[in-house]
Amino acid sequence: MDENTLKLLVKLTQEGQCGSLEEHITSGGSAAVQAVCCKHFGRSGDTLLHYAARLGHLDIVEYLIKRVGMDVEVYNNDYKRPLHEAASMSHQACVSYLLREGAKVDSLKKADWTPLMMACTRRNLDVIQELLCHGADPALRNKDGWNSFHIACREGDPLVIHHLLLIAPDVWKTESGTRRTPLHTAAMHGCEEVVRILLERCGYTPDVRDSCGVTPFMDAVRNGHLSVARLLLEEHQASPTAADVLGTQPVHQVAVTGQDEALRFLVRDLNVDVNQRATGIQLTALHYAAKEGHTSTIKTLLELGADLHARDKKGRTALHMASIGQHADAARTLLQLGLKDSEDTSGITARQHAKRPDLVRVFECGSSDRNS
Repeated sequence: MDENTLKLLVKLTQEGQCGSLEEHITSGGSAAVQAVCCKHFGRSGDTLLHYAARLGHLDIVEYLIKRVGMDVEVYNNDYKRPLHEAASMSHQACVSYLLREGAKVDSLKKADWTPLMMACTRRNLDVIQELLCHGADPALRNKDGWNSFHIACREGDPLVIHHLLLIAPDVWKTESGTRRTPLHTAAMHGCEEVVRILLERCGYTPDVRDSCGVTPFMDAVRNGHLSVARLLLEEHQASPTAADVLGTQPVHQVAVTGQDEALRFLVRDLNVDVNQRATGIQLTALHYAAKEGHTSTIKTLLELGADLHARDKKGRTALHMASIGQHADAARTLLQLGLKDSEDTSGITARQHAKRPDLVRVFECGSSDRNS
């Protein structure tokens, strides 16, 4: 069977034209059948069965398995089986059929993802239930240490979370390879209803930390999910001033991510010190905002009482940090607000860190303004 004919078979499969597909394969005789069973296409190494399962063409899936004789466990270059494809695209009928034909419910693709994990990336409870009814294990972990419950918490469907906890009440007792819990995941992605369920039904300790010392509250607030942050404060006694392993607190972390409303929430509502320094190198939130080039956050911090002239352990101001980060707009903003260039404890000025032409021009203009 030549390449053009094989490409046509792929096209017919993707379009769901089962009759035409069968006609072309039958006309090619046993050689065509053998070619279809063995042929893997493209970089992914998909077979016709992968295409059919991914697109939910149940009649073609049945034809390829029953009439052509394709292996229900055939895998592509990522070790994905047809069941992975059908589960990941929420094709329940194909999932059911593949399982009836002997597909292994907990087969592993690359990075140790199971069909149930793939299904949990979608909000389709029926497919998840089908896999669980056939014995899928929600506690299995992929190479990053995530189980299906982690993934479901990221997607944020309360019905799926309730069902997984019903089937496997202890499935929440898991950590990723970096010690992140499902509570971290739900908080980071702003899944408020899921966070509420986890706080009500699971025994997480307040301010549970991952390997970097990050708490669920930190995850919520630095990603701008203030309703989740409030929920963790009210229902889980989370600390708004806990520090990670680098000594940074939420006030520093929201400056890094440029979350202005979160800054106002921390400083005005929770009375967090806007000039609180991270332990170690003694950076303030203003230093972090300047290093990331967040001009609006710089202005917000100053409105909240940030010390424009604060220096870290090395004697660097926010202007040094803006220059280190090569952020011309942030440096211009700081100069306009009245911060002067100066030397750090090593005798290096902010201007000396400037590499980009636009940033160099900012300092040149500043010098011209001072000389005039």
